[in-house]
Amino acid sequence: MAAKATSSAQLRAVFQALLVTFLWSTSWVIIKIGLDEIPPLIFAGLRYGLAFIFLLLVVIRRGELPLAINISGSMWPLLVLLGIVYYALTQGAQFLSLAYLPAVTANLVIGFTPVVVAFLGILFLAEKPTFGQWVGIVLAVLGILVYFGPIDLPAGAVLGLTAALVGMIANAVSSILGRAINRLKVLSPLLVTTISMGVGALALLIAGMVIEGWPSLTRGSWLIIGWLSLINTAFAFTLWNQTLRTLSAMESSIINNSMAVQIPILAVIFLGERLSIQELIGLIIVIVGVFVVQFIGRQATPQR
Repeated sequence: MAAKATSSAQLRAVFQALLVTFLWSTSWVIIKIGLDEIPPLIFAGLRYGLAFIFLLLVVIRRGELPLAINISGSMWPLLVLLGIVYYALTQGAQFLSLAYLPAVTANLVIGFTPVVVAFLGILFLAEKPTFGQWVGIVLAVLGILVYFGPIDLPAGAVLGLTAALVGMIANAVSSILGRAINRLKVLSPLLVTTISMGVGALALLIAGMVIEGWPSLTRGSWLIIGWLSLINTAFAFTLWNQTLRTLSAMESSIINNSMAVQIPILAVIFLGERLSIQELIGLIIVIVGVFVVQFIGRQATPQR
């Protein structure tokens, strides 16, 4: 019965994580539209700042504010670090890279995150991938290379490429850090998300005001920011932290990497882009790689 319950919890976490990645994938399309009027750092700061306010109200309503006030001194540095790495660096770099690079190019760089996470997981979390999971990682990365290659950067895209690389590394580090915090089960996923997001949003807004200044926003821009804040951020990040209690850092990263498939599909549907034969082949390879890591590779993993 215990094994069946564990399997059920694992499957539920997988589907919840996939829902989150779908919401995040739609964010790329929405962000590309919003960047026509909103500077990237201010855009990211407003998105996560409004989401923080909404989550804080939820924390107060649920009576968890005293728990936040009484957080141990040793936990605060981890939450602040998570906020800086996961929101200020990872998300800020994503917005900045999308302002200077095509979405497919920025997404290609982010696609290498599972490789970095696999090695970081070995070093810091003692989560060693099985042979099948390594095969899946190789397939997923190969599929991304086939899908997006050859890379053709537009002129003046050095800043965007640098931002994408910073975002990829920060994303990998935040996967390890988020897993380390959530598997302790000291704080609820809601509190972890709210506190770390508030720290990251504040850092983004300060950086945005210093570098970009305050823009003039239209009603449409505020609607975009509102949707991204409430649905694609407040709800999605809380659910993602919930899945980290069950999924390993590498498994979460591989599911997150399925966005490399979802984003192009959404671009075809909503932006009128088309898939070539090469891109279709790469798409299939990525799907196979994700399946191998999440299901076949895990079946060979001993009970821990």
